[in-house]
Amino acid sequence: MKQLFQDARSAEVSVVDVPAPKLLPACVLVRTVASVVSAGTERAATEFARQNLLQKARMRPDLVRDVLNKISRDGVLATISAVRSRLDQPSSLGYSSSGTVIAVGEGVVDINPGDRVACAGAGHAVHAEFVCVPRLLVARIPSDHVSLEEAAFTTLGSVALHAVRTAEAKLGDVVAVIGLGLLGQLTVQILKGAGCCVLGMDISTERAELALRLGADAVHTSASGFKNLCAQYSAGHGADAVIIAAQSSSNDPVALAGTVARNRAIVVALGTVAMDIPRRTFYEKELDFRISRSYGPGRYDAVYEQKGIDYPIGYVRWTETRNMEAFLRLLAERKINLAPLITHRFPIAQADAAYELIAGKRHEPFLGVLITYASGAELSRHIKMARPGQSPRKQSMASTPTVRIGLLGAGNFAMHTLLPAIKAHAGTELITAGAAGGAHARHAADKFGFRVCTTDDRQIFDDPQINTIVIATRHHLHAQQVIAALRSGKHVFCEKPLCLNEAELRKIVAEYVGCSDRPVLMVGFNRRFAQLAIRLKNFLGEIHEPLGIHYRVNVGFLPADHWLNDPQQGGGRIIGEVCHFVDFLSFLIGSRAVQVETRSLPNAGQYNNDNVSCSLRFADGSLGTINYFANGDQSYSKERIEVFGGGSIAALEDFRRLELIRHGRKRTFRSLRQDKGHRPEWRAFADAIQTGEPSPIALDEIVHTMMVTFALEESRRLGRALDVNARDFTCGETSTNTADFDRAS
Repeated sequence: MKQLFQDARSAEVSVVDVPAPKLLPACVLVRTVASVVSAGTERAATEFARQNLLQKARMRPDLVRDVLNKISRDGVLATISAVRSRLDQPSSLGYSSSGTVIAVGEGVVDINPGDRVACAGAGHAVHAEFVCVPRLLVARIPSDHVSLEEAAFTTLGSVALHAVRTAEAKLGDVVAVIGLGLLGQLTVQILKGAGCCVLGMDISTERAELALRLGADAVHTSASGFKNLCAQYSAGHGADAVIIAAQSSSNDPVALAGTVARNRAIVVALGTVAMDIPRRTFYEKELDFRISRSYGPGRYDAVYEQKGIDYPIGYVRWTETRNMEAFLRLLAERKINLAPLITHRFPIAQADAAYELIAGKRHEPFLGVLITYASGAELSRHIKMARPGQSPRKQSMASTPTVRIGLLGAGNFAMHTLLPAIKAHAGTELITAGAAGGAHARHAADKFGFRVCTTDDRQIFDDPQINTIVIATRHHLHAQQVIAALRSGKHVFCEKPLCLNEAELRKIVAEYVGCSDRPVLMVGFNRRFAQLAIRLKNFLGEIHEPLGIHYRVNVGFLPADHWLNDPQQGGGRIIGEVCHFVDFLSFLIGSRAVQVETRSLPNAGQYNNDNVSCSLRFADGSLGTINYFANGDQSYSKERIEVFGGGSIAALEDFRRLELIRHGRKRTFRSLRQDKGHRPEWRAFADAIQTGEPSPIALDEIVHTMMVTFALEESRRLGRALDVNARDFTCGETSTNTADFDRAS
């Protein structure tokens, strides 16, 4: 299918062929008929992309702080690599569209294939021939009298409608609207439909006259004339409410709003304007200044938008979905006239011309800009990337030592860390890049040279050319994808964690034990493969007594609604991240944890059980502590490991500096750039496949690490110490450290 993208470096807009998106649970798959280009939001994004790095830094000082913190923590080279990786990713454009439903996901019961719908949401209702949209960002079109072109404006109409609600405009109120662009014109018509006296102001004579034709009671093109107008229509009192629909870096619209408003009026900022509020005016009139947040309650709430959990109508009457439905009813009742607002139409193949228009390159006036789509667009799940003469060749796993990769998941970690490590290995062949979104799959294929990109997991599992599945999706998908890969007879590399609970772990082990040819199954516990980690392990090998280890992790704050904090999707930070450090302690000590206890800092209202101290007692008597904190300063180092035992001390700082101290002598080893072992980890995994050796991390070690991690989370919940017992798992594989682990049992 065709989709519109913008390059983050050059701001160039282009139409690209990508796979159609995967249908996800609680979502609907829609064949797009029309989408609207938002002159305000999308032009602002385009203008930002065009700025050089210095200009972007001035506009986004928060991002500059993040970069400086990363430099101080991870070093210049790692930071440059991370920034380049982010800039390489194209961004999807668009957030207001309409079309016909062709499929519904699990859990959707009130929308059916064939329904005509309006779609909303950045990253969802994008400019593409097919879109996958969460159920609560979709509204059914109530009447055949509403065309799909009209319905494509629903998101923008809902933005205007929410501003009117925020202004508390009532029948008979005098409402001033400053700025008569597309949002301003929609606001004027909604206010008239609510029985208000509407006064409009815009410096463009054409837009002011259009608002007058569409129902405004009076308009003006100058600030002084507008002041007189508001005084005239309000008997000298001033407007009951003012809605600022202008987009300007100037503070003039806010100052003008304060001047034309009556005492104790409501001023609503709908457009993006400077907000240096003139205190004297706003204080003397005791004005209520409000910002209208997008298209209603539910916006930016992942529980509402992504999980589809609606707010009860008795408590939240007008959510973003209900605002969308209300705007569609206004269209059906012919209280909104969109025809005069549509100034341009572009077919998707020529959509880049629409952005030249809104950027001012074509020097034409515009308001509503539509992108249209051919009705016969085909739902293509994959795109072949092979060049002529490079057609894929079928090979059995036994006939070649080449590791032939099918990738599931192409997010930031895969693009920035995992795929560069895989690409660096000479014995690896990249066959298919898969992701739920076609844009991510196509970008991974283009950047790293996969032959094919797809949004269909089955295409990867069923492909006989692929002998190895790399899983880098969100955590809740890992278990089912590992099992599917094993059933397909593939080797599996799964990023941590292997799964989210013991039931999933048992299913994976049972599937692995039932494989006739034991594939290599490995989890991405990369730290044990780092060069400094190996040196540390060798140093500790000369100690023949229990160790004491302190592992401090300054991890950084994540919002409560981040997917990693979601128990169903990410598993929480203990299961999702602390498993890394459990594995590393077990690796260094060479023994199994037999008892654990987790204590949490008080929540303090903003943290999500992610400030914890984990104590682990090992079978050989060693003690380990993992202090995992999200409440620290991010300019400080992230990880520090200190080991005590046998009259020796070792300290590993952020996998960049290692200090080894014994008999009064200190040796220091440094790495120019941070090395957490991702490349040697992949090399060890690939070598095991090519030589037929066991996995570099035996399955019984992986199982035990996951069981310890589950126990840590359970201990946090129960508030007491717990014993760990994973001996009833039958992995059928011998540990790489057999003696140590047998002793632990």
